[in-house]
Amino acid sequence: MKKQMYYKLLALTKEEIDILEGADVNQSLYTDDVDFIVDSNKLLTKNKLIDIRKHPRFVHFPEHKHNFIELIYVYKGSFRQVVNSQKLTLKEGELIFLNQQISHEVLPSEYRDIAINFIIKPEFFNYILTFLDNDNIICDFLLTTLYTNDARAEYLYFKVSQNKEIHETIDKIMWELYKPSTMSEATIKLLVGLLLIELAKNSDSIEGYSANDYEKKLVLDTLNYIDTNYKTATLYEISDKLMQPHYKLSRIIKKYTELTFNELLQEKRLSKAAELLKSTNLPISETAQSIGYENLTYFYKIFKEKYNKTPKKYRDTVS
Repeated sequence: MKKQMYYKLLALTKEEIDILEGADVNQSLYTDDVDFIVDSNKLLTKNKLIDIRKHPRFVHFPEHKHNFIELIYVYKGSFRQVVNSQKLTLKEGELIFLNQQISHEVLPSEYRDIAINFIIKPEFFNYILTFLDNDNIICDFLLTTLYTNDARAEYLYFKVSQNKEIHETIDKIMWELYKPSTMSEATIKLLVGLLLIELAKNSDSIEGYSANDYEKKLVLDTLNYIDTNYKTATLYEISDKLMQPHYKLSRIIKKYTELTFNELLQEKRLSKAAELLKSTNLPISETAQSIGYENLTYFYKIFKEKYNKTPKKYRDTVS
């Protein structure tokens, strides 16, 4: 498997052939925006939340941002980039998480330098976060990236070139994405969850993390609470847990996320409902009850507002 993957990745892509013949980076492959913000819709097929692609070699990839979470893994050789004006050279086996606010450019690489871009839509992590403990550097990074309105650019750089378990897990994820089967979607979620756990266990190898301030920590604790207690969660209960007046916590949540507590709770419940409709045969009425909605009419109304389909039509579309 590993040798087959290596030769597949070593082969020149059409984009790389064009580059070797003198072409610059074709930005239309990545975005329709005037600003160079790489668009996940350009790189992912419809309804897909995660995929991988080899980063094009031999060319200076200009400064850009992206509207998704990017994980870059150095499969072979090295990978040179400039992140927020800081030059980083990732070695073989190392990886880096970049959030949507980060700005970076990539320097030209050689033939045997192979870096893999994981393109991950934020909603992919709704399920994955349940694998992680609340007091966790990766969990904090993801929750900040997914739910808060903090414009600060952040990245996590993992110097794990000697960690065999992490490399084997990433190889398995790549294989499932390159050679999908009927169970690949569930397998990938489990493998990514396992990868994050392994990375969290190696927190001493992480560089580039910015600590959260007090208010931000309250928001992260609230988001963790919603993630694990979405069926019964209330603002008053989490306020008591955090020993904060409910009106103060409500204001802080709104400040950082631009959403109220109830809006965040509804987003979580509806994303869980969509996951259940897609992956189970649970009746729609039981699906609504399992996420905290006793009023089926109200559930239908808010689900259709979010997904532009009734729960039944949504299930029919994705099944």
